[in-house]
Amino acid sequence: MGRALSTPEREALRRLLVAAKLEILPLRSVLAELKAIEPGATLAVTASPAKNLEDGVELGAQLRAAGHEVVIHLAARMVADRAHLGRLLSTMGEAGLDRAFVVGGDASPPGEYPDALALLRAMADGGHHLHEIGIGCYPEGHALIPDGRLQAALREKAPFADYMTTQLCFDAAALRDWLRARRAEGIALPVDIGMPGAVDTARLLRVSARIGVRTAGRFALKQRGLLGRLLRPGGYRPDGLLADLAPMLADPGAGVRGLHVYTFNQLERTAAWRRRYLAAID
Repeated sequence: MGRALSTPEREALRRLLVAAKLEILPLRSVLAELKAIEPGATLAVTASPAKNLEDGVELGAQLRAAGHEVVIHLAARMVADRAHLGRLLSTMGEAGLDRAFVVGGDASPPGEYPDALALLRAMADGGHHLHEIGIGCYPEGHALIPDGRLQAALREKAPFADYMTTQLCFDAAALRDWLRARRAEGIALPVDIGMPGAVDTARLLRVSARIGVRTAGRFALKQRGLLGRLLRPGGYRPDGLLADLAPMLADPGAGVRGLHVYTFNQLERTAAWRRRYLAAID
C-alpha cells in the first residue's frame, strides 16, 4: 500500500472505488464476466473501429436490461451523417440509454463529423434525450495532437458537456498539475480520473488480436509507459497509483467526481483486485 493514508483519503478512495465506472470493449464475451460485478454497476461501452456504433448500442441495451447503468461511447468519426446520428440516438432512447461519452475516435476516413466538437454541436442543434454527456481530456497529451490544440478543444467542448474523463494516465503528478492548470483557466467541469484496472498482459494481447490493433493494442502503444508496466510478472495493479492520487481525490477543490476504470474486459480480475484493495484500506 505504500505510505499511510489519512482518514479523508481512505474515505475518498473507498467512496470512489465502490462507485467506479468500468469501461468495457463491445465484445459479446464480456457478458460472461458480468457475474463478477454487482447489479447496478456503471459500465461504459467504448467504440471500436473494428465494429460499428450500433454494436456498442446493442451491447449497452443488453447491459441496461440486466440492471446496469450504461454510458455509450459515441466516436464522432464513426458517425456517417446526421441521419445516422438520429438513428443512433433514437435506438438509444428506445433502450433507455440516456448517457453518452463523446470522443473523436480513430476511424479513417471519417464521416460527416471529423472530431468530438463537431458531433457535440450537431447533437445540440438537433436536440437529444440524453441527460448526461461526457468528454475526454488528456493530462499526458496525445500522440497526434499538439497540447495547445487539445486545451483549446477542451475549452470549446466544455459548454456541451456535464463532465470530463481523463485518458488513462499513470503519473499522479501529471494529473495534479494538469487539473490545477485547467481549474486556473476556468474549466470547472467535474472530472472522472481514468485509471487502469488489474490487467493481465496475455489477456490484453488476445483481446487486441480479436478486435484489431486500432483498439486495445494501439491504445496500449499510445500510453506512456503502459507496455512496460503490463509486461511485469503478473500484469499490472493500480495500488501505487491510487495511493499517489489519494490527496487529490480527497480534495474538494479538485472537483474529482469519480473514477473511470479501463478494464480491457477483465471484469473478474478487476473486481477481485477491487475487493482486495478495499479490504486493505478498511
